[in-house]
Amino acid sequence: MLSKASSGNGVTGGASAVRPFNWRQYIVYIAFVGVLIYFSATLSDDGFLSTNNMLNIIRQTAIISIMGVAMTFVISAAEIDLSVGSIAALSSLTSAMALESGFGILGAIVAGIGTGLIIGLINGLLVTKVLIPSFLVTLGMMGIAKGLAMWITGTAPVPIIDKTYVFIFGSGEIGSIPVMFFWTLTAAVVGHIVLKKTAFGRRTLATGGNQSAARFSGVNVSRTKLYVMLGSGMMAGLAGMLYAGRMHSGRYTFGEGDELSVIAAVILGGTSLFGGVGTVIGTVIGALMIGTINNGLIIMGLDVSQQMIVKGLIIILAVAFGRKAINK
Repeated sequence: MLSKASSGNGVTGGASAVRPFNWRQYIVYIAFVGVLIYFSATLSDDGFLSTNNMLNIIRQTAIISIMGVAMTFVISAAEIDLSVGSIAALSSLTSAMALESGFGILGAIVAGIGTGLIIGLINGLLVTKVLIPSFLVTLGMMGIAKGLAMWITGTAPVPIIDKTYVFIFGSGEIGSIPVMFFWTLTAAVVGHIVLKKTAFGRRTLATGGNQSAARFSGVNVSRTKLYVMLGSGMMAGLAGMLYAGRMHSGRYTFGEGDELSVIAAVILGGTSLFGGVGTVIGTVIGALMIGTINNGLIIMGLDVSQQMIVKGLIIILAVAFGRKAINK
């Protein structure tokens, strides 16, 4: 009888006991607010909080956020994709070339997204069927995609003059809100729902958490990994189209170094680098935090080398606190 009474008490014990608040689980949100407060106080006279600057931060971080949503699934499944930046560059060119050849917006979409899906499929098959580690597969694919982007146009940019394409994929505004915001919002909402509310999301987290246990539970681990690599390629293809729309051209230089920024945003947001734990919303906040730091440091007048040092220190500290949350 005593045991029954105790188990019914949500405060004193049992499965319904109230857990103490662990602030480390929300480190990225706390850090993001802290960064905003700091730059708002120190750069209040330099236009940091102006509407134009806030919208500019959203534009600058949108592509990283979108690729980060897909990367959240990849890393949650205990894999990694280093080829996303090069895929974006190649997709920007194939999309622009489709427009230039007269295939219209639909043809450009098929070319851009198709490029990402094909490379994502190759990555996924090499990881799941040939059993090559994803780090090595995507590292090699990064070079292949970059080489293809340089080769097919002789390193020359491909201009885009289609105003509708440019409006939809990057440069448009609805009212005063940039289209890039709506792309980011859509990716974040869909990604969050899929990861947290669907069977595929649960399979992804189970695969990254413990592959053997996932297999015994009936999860097709290979298929799950194939799908997350496909999704990463597809979203990188979309990112390339957004680069092309925003910059009015396709270029082989787009996406250089983006893979590191994307992975940093994902880990900073609270996704475990070892798999099994993932958060799409945290990834988007992580991307916004990195973009805000970059923006604030530029306004402060720091040169590129100083920006890299400060940003690196902030990311290391934030991730270090965030990793402790997982172990507690």
